[in-house]
Amino acid sequence: MVAENYKKVLENVKRCAKKAGRSENDVTLIAVSKTKPLEMLKEAYEAGARDFGENHVQELVEKIPAMPSDIRWHMIGHLQRNKVKYIVGKVYLIHSVDSLRLAQEISKESVKAGVTSNILIEVNASGEESKWGGNLKESAELVKEAMSLPGICVKGLMTVAPYTENPEENRTYFSTLKQLLVDIEAENKDNNSMGELSMGMTGDYEVAIEEGATYVRVGTGIFGERNYTI
Repeated sequence: MVAENYKKVLENVKRCAKKAGRSENDVTLIAVSKTKPLEMLKEAYEAGARDFGENHVQELVEKIPAMPSDIRWHMIGHLQRNKVKYIVGKVYLIHSVDSLRLAQEISKESVKAGVTSNILIEVNASGEESKWGGNLKESAELVKEAMSLPGICVKGLMTVAPYTENPEENRTYFSTLKQLLVDIEAENKDNNSMGELSMGMTGDYEVAIEEGATYVRVGTGIFGERNYTI
């Protein structure tokens, strides 16, 4: 079932990209595997998945050595500063950098390890109190500050839109994030690393793709409902 789901979602991602006048290669599908057993991850891998997203550091570091080495791991959940040292050099992209102090910690640990960490700045585009990330102005400022830190490459922006039965309700948040990226890129013409937008999940990734997402994070649509008892 996991393999079938993954292939179905991947084809849908490609279809949505084409419909939006974009190349199917412009959008990367991240299989969000939090709380899921290795057997399910391996089934997704056999179906072609190479990008996996995890929310918790402990689960991430346990799964990395148990899975094939060609996987690109994404840290998509809230990251505490004291956990940074465990994932630096092991993940392809950290999506959830929401403060300068966290960026500084990633910078420190990256320099210590002799690596460059790719990060996204998390933006609270909807303004929900339950969401992490700064507002638009704060996030734009954080991008500038993070860009000056050694051992870090700011690749773009990320947001978690509200849960909704109607994905159209989240279009405005996705378009807002896209416009913020465009504005930041215009101010930082000498920096060519920006350009990634991580937005859209199982219920609204089609709308996110239409609004410019380059990464969509799909868990339930691939693996089924999460087991919250873990």
